[in-house]
Amino acid sequence: MKKIVILMLVMVCSSTYAAQQPVPCSGEEYHQFDFWIGEWEVFDPKGKKVGENKIEKILNGCVLKESWVSASPNRGHSFNIYDQTKKQWHQTWVDNGGNLLQLDGKIHQGSMILKGMTQGQNGQVLNRITWTPEEENKKKYVRQVWDISHDNGVTWQTIFDGLYVEK
Repeated sequence: MKKIVILMLVMVCSSTYAAQQPVPCSGEEYHQFDFWIGEWEVFDPKGKKVGENKIEKILNGCVLKESWVSASPNRGHSFNIYDQTKKQWHQTWVDNGGNLLQLDGKIHQGSMILKGMTQGQNGQVLNRITWTPEEENKKKYVRQVWDISHDNGVTWQTIFDGLYVEK
């Protein structure tokens, strides 16, 4: 009987302790990029389909996983997470061309803006990717614009402008 009472006491204490622990990745900052979640067809400014993308929450909702399939043979994935130690978002992108892109940033005026340096053929390149949610007639869209700078952000050149249309 004494063993049963002790076991019940341990179970009650354990469940009380677990209930007091914060749920990982449950703060509102972890939901700032949720507008990107979904299955998308992606079009260039002329309306030509350039690919498809699937964005899903994984790992208990702590990570956004991107799965990109372009109209060409290019494929890639990114993993996006809110870094609570730095109070910013981080993205690591990899693709079937052996490319790696690491970006960091924040939500600003409703858009997610992430930046990171890469090594180009003519030196360092600053990458800036902006995702902006849009809605028209209750249909979700996301505009993604990728700009690069060869002069550390003094001037920018757009290398990708895609409209994500919800499937």
